[in-house]
Amino acid sequence: MIELYFARHMTNVLESGFEFMDANNPNGSPKIKGYNIINGKLQSASNGETFESRNPALLVDCLGEFPLSTKEDVHQALKAARDAFPSWSSTPAPTRGQIIGNMGRLLMQYKDDIVRVETREIGKTLKESAGSVQEAIDTCLFFQSEGRRLYGQTVNSELPDKELFTYRRPLGVCGIINACNFPAAVPFWKMIPAIMCGNTCVWKSPQDAPLLSFMLTRIMHESGLPNGVINLVHGKGSGAGQHLVDAVDEGLVNKISFTGSTPVGKMIGEVCGRNLVSASLELGGKNPLVIMPSANMENAVEGAYWAGFGTAGQRCTSLGNLIIHEDIYDEFIEKLMEKVESTTIGDSMIHENVLYGPMLSEKYANDFLNDLQLCEKSSARKLWGNGRITSDNKPKNFLGKPEDGVYMWPHVYADVTEDMACFHEEIFGPAITIVKAKDFEHALHLANASPYGLSSAIYTNDRLEAYRYKTGIKAGMTGINNSTTGAEAHLPFGGVKGSGNGTRESGIWVIEAYSYWHAVNDELSGKLQLAQMDVEDIELIEEKVDYSSLT
Repeated sequence: MIELYFARHMTNVLESGFEFMDANNPNGSPKIKGYNIINGKLQSASNGETFESRNPALLVDCLGEFPLSTKEDVHQALKAARDAFPSWSSTPAPTRGQIIGNMGRLLMQYKDDIVRVETREIGKTLKESAGSVQEAIDTCLFFQSEGRRLYGQTVNSELPDKELFTYRRPLGVCGIINACNFPAAVPFWKMIPAIMCGNTCVWKSPQDAPLLSFMLTRIMHESGLPNGVINLVHGKGSGAGQHLVDAVDEGLVNKISFTGSTPVGKMIGEVCGRNLVSASLELGGKNPLVIMPSANMENAVEGAYWAGFGTAGQRCTSLGNLIIHEDIYDEFIEKLMEKVESTTIGDSMIHENVLYGPMLSEKYANDFLNDLQLCEKSSARKLWGNGRITSDNKPKNFLGKPEDGVYMWPHVYADVTEDMACFHEEIFGPAITIVKAKDFEHALHLANASPYGLSSAIYTNDRLEAYRYKTGIKAGMTGINNSTTGAEAHLPFGGVKGSGNGTRESGIWVIEAYSYWHAVNDELSGKLQLAQMDVEDIELIEEKVDYSSLT
């Protein structure tokens, strides 16, 4: 366990720990006084305002109070990041990698505690939270070694006595904004390659996961990270998040990395675009999964079921449109519904073997109910689902007291067509829309017909179909005989169309998002040489030879 001390305002984060507040949480869990971490110090909001973080599986369980950061607070964090940049960027990359490796080892040491905090704060099952934390660990271990491979090139010149080089250079101060559904994995996807490249960061934590963010930032400082390299500010997207984006217009931010909704991503892209500032935008999805007659039926049902309802459908890669070939349409739906109707739902902190827990927060629950109206108002055929789970309205395998948290039925809508709004719009929650395809060409058309292009998948044992799908789909990621969800730390993650601007998280490819190429021309001749102009022409000698005589 992390050793806990009394935390005082403006105390260095490593000289303190967590400040416990009086709480009457029925589960006996503590309530924490949270702070921003700016230049390594614990700080309250400049105006003293706070907000609460509550357990969505047990709403009376308050995890803590956290600062509602002001513009002044965000600007103070940006100044700390800018002041720390010269020293950090000049630190040898292998040394930066060693610190990142330390982060990975500390995450492994505290993994069980982090997992339980994540589950308590956002309601994911313990198993899924463990996967999220493991992804953060994997990211650290991967980029530890990349600190020794931050390569440039030596390039041959077209002129004599001249050397040409390329180097990767850091961008500067990076603003980090991520959603709360993967509160450990995604910020590490962003910040670890950022600091490995020599950048510094201001991290606006997700409003629904401030305690976990607070905990993780402390662990990062334990790793040997210098003060000011990563600064944490809490608050709303419309508050601290907007202040961070607005700072691009003020010349205080050199990069924004954002995970969230497409409309907000477009706004951020506009701000960054007019300032010629780099933006990484990982946005929403309406991820298609195609089922062909040659597929292994049981495997395909399992993949569709998990893609639709794992994490209560609250992944950007969750299944959107389930596209089924007409020859197996009815059979597949029958088998899928057997699983849907037996879904076990509840708080995994108490109950074992639940598929999913509550919505991430009350806000996400209300947004989901609004999204469902797209289906309810269409002519789609509802096969299962009845909104919010209550004592008087619950599936047979719900465990616990529904009113304790914010739980939703799994929802399935069949006979969805391309002209319906629910075909095109992301529904962030436990709901899938089923579409009938006439043949492979029609299925591929339907898979490409939404405005999104994040993840995609196909179940088929026809290798030509698999090939034609992966080459014809307009998406950043594709699974073959696999679900739409899942990511690995060494594989690029991101989308196209309405799902992103082409930048990628994870793997070696993400380095491009947090560095720029610097070309160096080193003239050794002692005189001015002009490329293209001082290069000798090689004369082509043409002789009249009858090569046909050789045949």
